[in-house]
Amino acid sequence: MADQLQDSALEPRVLQVESNGLNVIDDADRKGSPKQLFWPWFGANVSVLGLSYGAFALGFGISFWQAVIAGVLGIVFSFLLCGLIALAGKRGSAPTMVLSRAAFGVRGNKLPSLVSWLLTVGWETVLTILATLATATVFERLGWGGGGLTKLIALVVVGALIVACGVLGFDLIMRMQTIITIVTGVLTVVYIALVADQISWSKVSALPSGSIQEVIGALVFLMTGFGLGWVNAAADYSRYLPRSASSRGVVGWTTFGAAIAPIVLFIFGLLLAGSSTELSTAIAADPIGALTEALPTWFLVPFVIVAVLGLVGGAVLDIYSSGLALLSLGLPVPRYVAAFVDGVIMIAGTVYVVFFGDQFLAQFTGFLITLGVPVAAWCGIMLADIANRRRDYAEAELFDRRGRYGDVQWLPVATMVIATVIGWGLVTNTSAKWLTWQGYLLDPLGLASGKQGNWAFANLGVLFALVVGFLVQYFAGRAAVHAQEERSRQEVA
Repeated sequence: MADQLQDSALEPRVLQVESNGLNVIDDADRKGSPKQLFWPWFGANVSVLGLSYGAFALGFGISFWQAVIAGVLGIVFSFLLCGLIALAGKRGSAPTMVLSRAAFGVRGNKLPSLVSWLLTVGWETVLTILATLATATVFERLGWGGGGLTKLIALVVVGALIVACGVLGFDLIMRMQTIITIVTGVLTVVYIALVADQISWSKVSALPSGSIQEVIGALVFLMTGFGLGWVNAAADYSRYLPRSASSRGVVGWTTFGAAIAPIVLFIFGLLLAGSSTELSTAIAADPIGALTEALPTWFLVPFVIVAVLGLVGGAVLDIYSSGLALLSLGLPVPRYVAAFVDGVIMIAGTVYVVFFGDQFLAQFTGFLITLGVPVAAWCGIMLADIANRRRDYAEAELFDRRGRYGDVQWLPVATMVIATVIGWGLVTNTSAKWLTWQGYLLDPLGLASGKQGNWAFANLGVLFALVVGFLVQYFAGRAAVHAQEERSRQEVA
């Protein structure tokens, strides 16, 4: 009954523009429990795009069981990182890219803020592109069009939904994600039931095993495609929880809500792709549209609903967090204006790709994967900083470069830069010709024939950046955290 009364009281706020930006959330406005984190994280990751990742993983040349192991480990571990970073939101009541200032300094944090903004704007643009193209593909198969007008209408509807949620803010996002979770969850189950007869276990089980390097490559790719794409936004929603909320609950519900749908979708996608070489090849070219081939005509409209809503769910969280990242870079506007600016960029990018730049999406995907290295470095540093802290943040000083967190903390800044430079030398990227410079350390280090060898696509640079970022900050940054918290104890005394 109390929950119903709370929901009723909050109803008018759903369609109001949220006034919160980078500010600390007042205790009076912090509400709910950790289990409510399930809804936004599940809704953002229940996209049918998860099915296509099955084909992407098999593209590394590994067997079904190797792909399952790589997928489950990569998905759960990467979203566990999100859950651990979400703890900072409960302890600091501010967005992720503000809490990151405790490690990097108030102005030193502009480096990770820039990377975060590029990543979130990039992903929201890709998801909008895929939603627009998926609609056009389904309508074309139905004989209802599929040309420029259909794409334009789809873009207007999808873009309006995403931008509206990003501008209005937290309460509408939470309500939308609940609806998206229920609708897409039900329709995805129906989709699985309809295409289950396409699975051939004899073909799936006959897939040859790959090398350990290929398994690692698939594991890192899946980590980057799932949880590492969200770590920079992980505390943006937990900051609304009361300080008394369970830390285990925050980690558990974030990880569970985000990981459960991708695991199911990924494994089913493996079964589909492993059963048909043609489908696997088609998915590589058209990740969403290829999934309609096995569907009866009557389910195409429900399919486009589940496809679009799933992609919108992810883009909504991205545009909210990209607006916050833009503010943390120093743009002097309200949060809703920053979200609107990012929405304009998102729509402009989608228009270019859908109507003018057929080859742009592959290159842009390469750009996003490239950002996985600095994001992993930042993630390791942030995790170490959280692990070293025993007290809540001095929230007011997160906005004061003369305060305890300082202006620029050079150790984490240098660590992120160096880990990124070395990490890019340990990855290769074939999605874009202008990224062929990557992998420049593979030959000097003698890693099995360099760029042409087995280690070339293992993407070790992402793991390197994550581990080095954590270890350097955990041990070398411990004294700085101790000094900050000692100052807090003295002030309390």
